[in-house]
Amino acid sequence: MSPVEYFLGLEYFQQRWLCISMGLRVSELRRDFVGNHREVTTSDGITLFLRAWEPSPEDAGNTAILIFHGITAHSGPYEFIGVPLSKAGFPTFGLDLRGHGLSDGNRGDCPSKKRFALDLCEALSFLKETYPRVVTLGHSLGVLSSWIVMDMCPEKIDGAVLLSGARTIRPGFMPKLSSSTKLKIALSSIISPGRPVIKYRREGMTGLDDPLFTFNYTLRFIRLVNLAGIRFSHSLDIPVFVGVGDQDELFSVESVRELYNEIPSKDKQFYVQPGAKHAVFPKGSWTPMIDWLKERFV
Repeated sequence: MSPVEYFLGLEYFQQRWLCISMGLRVSELRRDFVGNHREVTTSDGITLFLRAWEPSPEDAGNTAILIFHGITAHSGPYEFIGVPLSKAGFPTFGLDLRGHGLSDGNRGDCPSKKRFALDLCEALSFLKETYPRVVTLGHSLGVLSSWIVMDMCPEKIDGAVLLSGARTIRPGFMPKLSSSTKLKIALSSIISPGRPVIKYRREGMTGLDDPLFTFNYTLRFIRLVNLAGIRFSHSLDIPVFVGVGDQDELFSVESVRELYNEIPSKDKQFYVQPGAKHAVFPKGSWTPMIDWLKERFV
């Protein structure tokens, strides 16, 4: 075999792997999933996956919780909060973003900000068909998702919980890219905007052994998930709970409080969880949040 034939063959298998990881395999995994879940068909025809943690019918209330996961993750790891919420009587669902987890879509990608917002609002509309009230719970990147629906389709939500998210991360936490790397990313994104070219890695990340986690992203996805450029265009007539761990590696308590101060709601609460990190929470961390939810939605 000549070197040319070898590399052509290698490229073929790489492309086959990309096809499997970005579409076919996800469909198969979703088809074979045996846990409680729902599937939402979007207005552009793809399937979004909703993992479900539901209380017994006699214990279920009429307020559902919709969890928006953080970057790289999917709904699966949020069982640690989905189960306590369901035990408290809240039907709880975790949305896998387009291109993440068991949802369709090019891995680590979304074609536009408009499509990103439509996916979120359409998932809310799906739940609203069954539940009179829906509260969003966003963690990290999910704070941006919640922020978007509070602005774009506020009539579809009745409350919001924002955890571990702010406009700015701690200085020096993320490594800077070299000029040559930036150039390669820019050129590759111009030629093929749907190709994941940015590796998202940081110290202490979880999910490295989970094939449903996403660590490679397109440039357009990274650009659209920027909370810094989003501002509210109206006041909010819903209660909002904002929480952060005092040991959060990405966001300081002060930066999260700054975001909290921007929220145009008269009914809002700020909570600092002792001992909690960005994605690691001590036992009992959810009690204050669940008590807050019960006061307003039970």
